[in-house]
Amino acid sequence: MAAAQMTQELRKFVAPEFVFGPEARQLAGRYAHNLGGSKVMVISDPGVVASGWTEQVLESLQAHGVSYHLFQDVQTNPSAELVAKGVQRYRDEACNLLLSVGGGSPIDCAKGIGIVSANGGEILNYVGVDEVGEPCPPLICVPTTASSADVSQFCIISDEQSRTKVSILSKTIVPDVSLIDPVTLTTLSAEMTANTAFDALTHAIEAYVSNASSPITDMFALEAIRLIMAYLPASLADPTNVDLRRQIMLASLDAGMALSNAGLGIVHAMAHSLGGLLDLPHGMCTSMLLEVGIVYNFPAVPERFMAIAEAMRLPVHAVDSRYVLSALCAEIDRMRQVAGIRQGLQQAGIQAQDFSVLARHAMQDACLATNPRWPTLEEIESLYEQAF
Repeated sequence: MAAAQMTQELRKFVAPEFVFGPEARQLAGRYAHNLGGSKVMVISDPGVVASGWTEQVLESLQAHGVSYHLFQDVQTNPSAELVAKGVQRYRDEACNLLLSVGGGSPIDCAKGIGIVSANGGEILNYVGVDEVGEPCPPLICVPTTASSADVSQFCIISDEQSRTKVSILSKTIVPDVSLIDPVTLTTLSAEMTANTAFDALTHAIEAYVSNASSPITDMFALEAIRLIMAYLPASLADPTNVDLRRQIMLASLDAGMALSNAGLGIVHAMAHSLGGLLDLPHGMCTSMLLEVGIVYNFPAVPERFMAIAEAMRLPVHAVDSRYVLSALCAEIDRMRQVAGIRQGLQQAGIQAQDFSVLARHAMQDACLATNPRWPTLEEIESLYEQAF
């Protein structure tokens, strides 16, 4: 094999330590102690606190003699201002370890606090790929949604002044350990279950068609797709069934391993722009844009979408590629209806005059770097219009 070909085959794979299964959350105190936590900053949000999961983690810390400070001010899309507030609290309380209890928002906020506390400045200084120089404080995650953020090297922050969301990608922000407990999903609302599962589905699809994919990320991505399509309807119908929730949490883990190492694409670039403009939940944004992203990318890698269709158990073997695309979109639409996700961009509050600014912001998103097809500004505007 020629040297150039060998270089093209090189792929790195970054993953945190994780513990998967019921009661994993109860290990938070042990891990905090083992990682040298003298005082832990626990980052959560009011909804997760109300569910009782945060209190159980705090009890685990107490049982292992680890002191803590609870920072529960996280909103749906953590902002640069919130990260700055968290950094100040982290320093004032003399903390030396971060522990996130919640979905993607508390996890991203914790990553942001870690970046700035170790590197100084403000979080918006670190936008892009490999811009974080110094290692962050130890980070433990107890995820309570299928966000995939607990195993990834991505951090998404809202810039409220420009009404955009920015992406930070660095292996320095991969959590030290994720305690992945499917029991925490049993208190998740049907809406949040559907939105976060669709986000994990989008993670897996975009990672599989990414121009940075590899055989390693492929196996995680396809398995995540299979699990979500097979178990999301039953999980929504029987929300307290831990075995069903386990399948969704496992899909989130698989999707996170794939996206963290293969990257994402145009759907996430557009979703970040949309969420930044209207402060919408991220999973809602990806669910509204997934189909148009698939239609756009399909001509670039039709064989990859064939494999995705097969993972969804669609009868597409040895059929015309146009049928594969049609079947894929129909199946995703069917699953969206089953999940109760019915609104489009217009119902979410977008107006036609917003397409231009949305497209401009999407074009600047780091997620486009691994999309299999490079779009023009006009093409992205057209995709927003199609999703309208």
